[in-house]
Amino acid sequence: MMFRFLVCGILMLFLPMTVFAQNRVDPLVELMKLDEIIAIMREEGLSYGDDLAEDMFAGPVSSGWPQTVSGIYDAERMRTTLISTFDTEMEGVDLAPLETFFASDLGQKIIRLELSAREAFLEDGVEEAANERFRQLDEEDDARLALIKEFARANDLIDSNVVGAMNSNYAFFVGLIDSGQTQMGMTEDQILSDVWQQEPEIRANTTEWLYSYQLLAYQPLNDEELQAYLDFSRTDEAQAMNRALFAAFDLMFKDISRALGMSVGQYMGGQEL
Repeated sequence: MMFRFLVCGILMLFLPMTVFAQNRVDPLVELMKLDEIIAIMREEGLSYGDDLAEDMFAGPVSSGWPQTVSGIYDAERMRTTLISTFDTEMEGVDLAPLETFFASDLGQKIIRLELSAREAFLEDGVEEAANERFRQLDEEDDARLALIKEFARANDLIDSNVVGAMNSNYAFFVGLIDSGQTQMGMTEDQILSDVWQQEPEIRANTTEWLYSYQLLAYQPLNDEELQAYLDFSRTDEAQAMNRALFAAFDLMFKDISRALGMSVGQYMGGQEL
């Protein structure tokens, strides 16, 4: 239920949020505060856009670049893709046990803690401090960290996030090609090969981020509460929800990433968007 992959974008047009069709998962979406998660991911994306400009552009960044990135990380479009895909992927799944858990005191406490930790990671120095704490506890074979690792294994969090990040990276470079930046000498086969070569680094970064984040988020939970969350996550309904959420976030981030790649290529080519 942790989603790390960040690089991404959507260029399609959608209806305003005020006229969204009703989805079967809407009560669950509200309980899990997915709109707030999307808002945080948008802030992460805007920050990533600044880093991307430094890495990809020679010389001063165009004054239009921040607006382009903001349009790609449009919260309404992100939400539309995410919720519609989640709703489709959850077809046939009994939502009652999921709604019961996330409506409970423990469920709401967990959601608040996860959101607070994600927000905290936006602040300077917080993620670095969390990474250092993880590395220290990992060397000590800490019991709480062992329980968190068990939670990650039960929910396939590392592999799912690694696959999502690789899909996003691939989509980014496909966007570059689609923008007309063929002078970069890339083919789709070469991109795929390059992305696979990045897998060890992506896995290492994902592992450190995930455990650092979870240690911070779940610090206020006692072992019994964390064990209850783990037990819940192993139910058939929670496993189905986890897979559906990863599928939804994966699609959302692939769209975003391809849009970023195309926009970077257009700016590199001197085109006005």
